[in-house]
Formats: sequence, C-alpha cells, structure tokens
Amino acid sequence: MRIAIYGAGSLGTILGAYLAKQGVDVDLITRNKAHVAALQANGAKVVGKVAFSVPVKALLPSEMQGTYDLIFLLTKQTENHSVALFLKDYLDPKGMLCTMQNGLPEPGLAEVLGKGRVAGCTIGWGSTLQGAGVAELTSEPDSLTFDLGMVEGYNQQALETIAEILRNMGIVTIDRNFLGARWSKLLINTAFSGMGTVVGGTYGDITANKEARALVQRIMKECIDTAKASGVTIEPVQGKDIVKLFDYSGPVKKWFAFHLIPIAMKKHRAIRPSMLQDIEKDKPCEVGAINGVLSQQARKVNVPTPINDRVIDIIARIEAKELRPEMANLKLFP
Repeated sequence: MRIAIYGAGSLGTILGAYLAKQGVDVDLITRNKAHVAALQANGAKVVGKVAFSVPVKALLPSEMQGTYDLIFLLTKQTENHSVALFLKDYLDPKGMLCTMQNGLPEPGLAEVLGKGRVAGCTIGWGSTLQGAGVAELTSEPDSLTFDLGMVEGYNQQALETIAEILRNMGIVTIDRNFLGARWSKLLINTAFSGMGTVVGGTYGDITANKEARALVQRIMKECIDTAKASGVTIEPVQGKDIVKLFDYSGPVKKWFAFHLIPIAMKKHRAIRPSMLQDIEKDKPCEVGAINGVLSQQARKVNVPTPINDRVIDIIARIEAKELRPEMANLKLFP
C-alpha cells in the first residue's frame, strides 16, 4: 500500500513516527518547509510522555507523485473543500481518505471524494509541535486510542485495513455508530479545547480551576442534551460511558460529575488545545468547526447552549486581538 499523512503537524508527525518505527512505509506531507527539512535531515523526534527518534519520509505537497491507497488527513478544517479537491487527484480510484480532524468533517469531504471513500477517526491523545522535526506527546502512552468508522457508505473491509495500520501505534475500535463516536470527541473538544483556548491553558489548568471546571461541566451538559435531542447515542471514550458519568438532572449527580472531571482527565492534563496553539501562531483556529458545530446543531433541535456560545464569542474576540487568552476571561461568562 501507498500511505500518506497529509497535514503532518504535531499529531501527524507522532502518528508517522510510530508507523515508521514499526516498518510501515508512509509519506509525511506538510506545507511547513522547515518541518519537512528537519524531518528529512534528522527524522521525526518524539518527546514528552515517550522519547524516540526515527527516520521518516517527508515531503511538501508540491513534491507529491502518483496516487495513494490511503491518505490520513490532519489539516485544519478551514480549507477542507480545497484540500479535498487537491487530494482527489492523488487518491487511487479504489483508495480511501481517513480524516482525523475534529468536528464532523466527513459529509463535506464525501461531497468531493464520493460516498464510501471517506472514513473518519477520532484520536484519544494529544500533542504539541515543539519545533521543526520535534513533536511532543502530551497524553500518557496507555491512552493511544483510535475510534474508526464511516458516516456514509459503510465498508468493513476498508475499515479493517485502516485499523490494522493504526494498531502499529495503539488500540483501535471500529464503531458502527461512528456518528456517536464523533459526538464523544466533540463533547471533549468543545468543553476542554474551547475553555483551554479561552483561558490560555492546558486541560490540567482547566480542571484545577473550579470556576473553569464548572463552565466545562456546563458545556458537556449542553453537548449531551443536544445529542439526545438530535437522536445521537454518544459512544464511550476509552471504555468509559461519558454520558452515564457526566450527565445529571439533580444536584447530587452534578456534584459527583464535577469532582470526577479531574480524575477522568488525569492522563491528558498536559494537552494544550490546538486552537490555542493556532492563535499563538497568529493562525485562524477551528472554533467554527468545533464549538460552532455544537451551537449550530443545538439550534436545529432547540437546545440552549449559552456557555458554548460565549466560548465562540470570546475566542472570536481573542482572534481579533480584543482579548488575550487568560484566566481573567472567566468573568465574561453568564
């Protein structure tokens, strides 16, 4: 098989490093020229919760040749349509694209590439690009999990092939209810990545601050209520039924869920939201494709999402340089 990781930033570099370490032939592709040069010269260096270096094949999009049987997509969703059009010429007629992006990207990609040619994968771990050729794994090694599936045109054989490749890095679950798996990740990203971007901190910073944690809990509740109203069954995350653990209707369950949050996120305390990393680099962030998706769906089913809506507003103001990502932004919530 010819395999590519398109958008090999922090997550893609770590995935590519693990695959290369296991002897999988994979091309790491990114527009970051300095990153490509470092990967070509020194290989991929993984630091943080693990530490190893491995030679990898890296190239710029302009250097791509031929077609691939499988492309893992890790670019930002802000350019999904143009990226899909570009990759269409590099995807074998029988090939698959597997998006590892956040939000709900599969339908839009399938409009360009065709139904049955787009798989989706949610990633249960986090990372940060520390510099050219160096990516930090910010989750514990035993949390290297992938949830794999398709929203349209289910193809078990194709999913098994992708799963076999990803098992070189971690544990893979193939979900028939992949939309539910998407909502599981959406719940985590809207709450923790959204709030982490607002306050300019890691997941650990959020859970340690009781005011921030209370707001995170309310966003989680907004997401759970929206999924229920939309007829979506949220899937477990790394074996944990997050709806059972974090949904509540009374003060006792709400108190229990509040105190459970730091325990549930213990292995991911060091994660720094990718939206925050983008803002720090003066790049557009994916708040519309993450928190925006929740608010849009909530309006369709008449579920109020005041805390998530405020996250979107604050991040927009941060991007406009009206605010800074800092804990002081907590006072802006109702």
